[in-house]
Amino acid sequence: MPDLLLAYSTTDGHTRHICERIAEVARAQGCAARVMPLAQCRAEDVAAAARFVIGASIRYGKHQPEVAQFVNAHQALIDARPNAFFSVNVVARKPGKDRPDGNPYLQKWLRTVRWKPQRLEVFAGRIDFPALRWGDRTMIRFIMWMTRGPTDPTAVVEFTDWRRVEAFARELAGRGALARAA
Repeated sequence: MPDLLLAYSTTDGHTRHICERIAEVARAQGCAARVMPLAQCRAEDVAAAARFVIGASIRYGKHQPEVAQFVNAHQALIDARPNAFFSVNVVARKPGKDRPDGNPYLQKWLRTVRWKPQRLEVFAGRIDFPALRWGDRTMIRFIMWMTRGPTDPTAVVEFTDWRRVEAFARELAGRGALARAA
């Protein structure tokens, strides 16, 4: 039985990477942590975990539909244990939008589900222009141009503040309110 189950929904793999880092830090704190794709997560997995966290990426302003579907289907089970949700998006690279209450995509998503996570977090993501398909690369470059972000089609730009990720991990592992509720 994991102390902490991290389920992720990712578009390009960065949210999985963040979950793996959270698990690594949590394990160093003595917390048994498991990471798995949300698409493979079942009710039994949530029921077996002492604490449950979902990490989800944004693409074109939206989380994947599977995220809302999962929380709506399993809300009672999720609410029965300490829980958290974090969103990964590039708009979080900007001051004010790097916090749950100031991130428009997270706030919009929260209005679409009944679940009220006990802990929310937002992390800035990563853009790997060379790995994107032509259409996505073109659209994201245009969005970045409009928002004064990077547009070099050969660039890989990581905006993630890993210290914040690690602080969140320590909280989940036992040094914060979420862990005390376990």
